[in-house]
Amino acid sequence: MKPVLIIQHEDHLGPGSLLDCLRRHGLPTMLLRPELGQSLPAHARDFAGLVLLGSERQVRDDLPWIHAELRLCASALAHDVPVLGHAFGAQMLATAAGARVLPSPTATVGWNHALLTPEGQTLFRGSPMQVLVFNAHAHTFELPRGARRLMFARRCLNQGFALGPHLALQCHLELTAQGLRDWCGAGGSLLARSQGPAVQNRNEILRDLPQRLQQLSQLAQSVYDPWCRRLLRTPLLPRRVG
Repeated sequence: MKPVLIIQHEDHLGPGSLLDCLRRHGLPTMLLRPELGQSLPAHARDFAGLVLLGSERQVRDDLPWIHAELRLCASALAHDVPVLGHAFGAQMLATAAGARVLPSPTATVGWNHALLTPEGQTLFRGSPMQVLVFNAHAHTFELPRGARRLMFARRCLNQGFALGPHLALQCHLELTAQGLRDWCGAGGSLLARSQGPAVQNRNEILRDLPQRLQQLSQLAQSVYDPWCRRLLRTPLLPRRVG
């Protein structure tokens, strides 16, 4: 069985609950850290799926590993290898698919509510229309041609999209309790360098954590389980033509 390639960019932004789901489904994985100098493969054909995680970098940063990762993502799109992008990874997927990534009017850091579109409700089966998510971003993506918006929020119109078998999620569904504490303690994180009306502090982020993470985990599994089951099958949502 082909492995799922996971690309991690920061010590404090690992695959979290997604890795647990992949293992539960018996899917082999390979994890690479390009920002540490590990080389990325030239094409995606040898993988069942591609997971792109978050980063403190920006998509337009002129770094060799970012260029290599964009080429790999483009290869996955060309060969219908399903891509699942989180936060920075979602912006990389949008860029590889021809969409723009732009600065947000304000940084969004912390817990907030997003609304599911009809397509989002189809994907996030069993979830209410309004869902609790965790965001940490100062940029946002436009929708690639043929993509379907999955969710939106007051301060961010495009919180996620589906493009055939590929999923882009601006939020962090993969977070665990330890992962979130590690992120809050990381000196280089967006939390450490952001301020504004949509930026929560560490105490606000960690408040009621068990209850919030339970909601987040339920939402994550509604996406991760079908994605894992369908890696080598039909797209989650048909690609829109035109």
